[in-house]
Amino acid sequence: MNKNMKFLMAFLLPIVFAVVLVWGFFEYGPLGVFEADAPPVEILFIERAVFSPEHIELKVFNDGPEPVTVAQAVINEVIWQFEMIPSNTLQPLETGYVAFDYPWIEGDPLAFTLMASDGVTFEKEVDVAFTSPVFSMRYVKTFVALGIYVGVIPVLLGLLWFPFLRRLRGKGYSFLLSLTIGLLLFLGVDTFAEALELIGDLPDALNGVGILLIGFMLAIFVLGAISYKIENRAEVKGDHFKALTWGYLISLGIGLHNLGEGLAIGSAYALGEVALGATLVVGFMAHNLTEGIAIISPLTKDSGKISRFFMHLVMMGLLAGAPTIIGTLIGGFAYSAVYGVFFLAVGAGAIFDVTYDIANHMAKGKWNSLFTMTNVFGIFLGLLLMYFTGVLVLG
Repeated sequence: MNKNMKFLMAFLLPIVFAVVLVWGFFEYGPLGVFEADAPPVEILFIERAVFSPEHIELKVFNDGPEPVTVAQAVINEVIWQFEMIPSNTLQPLETGYVAFDYPWIEGDPLAFTLMASDGVTFEKEVDVAFTSPVFSMRYVKTFVALGIYVGVIPVLLGLLWFPFLRRLRGKGYSFLLSLTIGLLLFLGVDTFAEALELIGDLPDALNGVGILLIGFMLAIFVLGAISYKIENRAEVKGDHFKALTWGYLISLGIGLHNLGEGLAIGSAYALGEVALGATLVVGFMAHNLTEGIAIISPLTKDSGKISRFFMHLVMMGLLAGAPTIIGTLIGGFAYSAVYGVFFLAVGAGAIFDVTYDIANHMAKGKWNSLFTMTNVFGIFLGLLLMYFTGVLVLG
């Protein structure tokens, strides 16, 4: 046996023993005793309802360890005939669709109850029945327009403050960077909180906390590696290169956050929550206007001609704003809480990583030096700005 084979066997041996141990547990272990004494655990997660004229489909997911057979369906306390795809029995972690031919009325509330073969019931309520968007150019144009209104235009408008803000020097520049830290801190925490809240819309079997952790750490490690490489290049290429890099990284972090915002807006319209969708549009527009300040802050120290920054500012604005368009399209046509949790987590991780880079640059190795009155006031003002524009989302 050569060295490569021995190396491979040394790697595979613990895995083989672990597989045998698991097989032995299920085949000959104590599991059978407990299964004999306990009733089967059946959990059916009703993800969403899709409405079309005279027709309703419920997307369901087997969230438990046992197969679930749907035997009966009830709509508004009336037993109703249904068809289930792929079959009436869903295996663990399997997704299916329960279809009804039902004369629903737009705007009416509906309550669904699915009954398993052993009598266990699973329920979902829809406050307002509304025709679900189908993929068509009409809806594509609508969702793209929403993304432009919410993400692209407000961010680009925020970049118009560049000529004014670049006149700040000394303490004014430190204040602007501190303001950026405040803006990004609020944005990062807010994004992380949205991801945590959205975990409640996920089946337990998909482990929403794990998805959040993977997305969050992925963004931090990837952007951290990029920042480390760029820091070394910046020593050669100078401060102009570093400032542009920061601007693009901030734009990327905000863009990932705005992807999550787009998902929220698109799904609100897709679920018939038009009033909520309109409120989100107005609120996020005000929110994103302040994000433009965060993008241009690192660039304001450069004294070069404004014209040399023009294309960079346009690219940064699109990088930060255009993901909102993608988010609205996904949210409107193929919304899944899995996408929402993952992209929000990635956005939060990216924003926190960029915030740390800016703070580390300002501290220059002495973190106590950050706590000047100018910096503290800047951070606090940034938090307040994001708070009050965020209130518009809810109000």
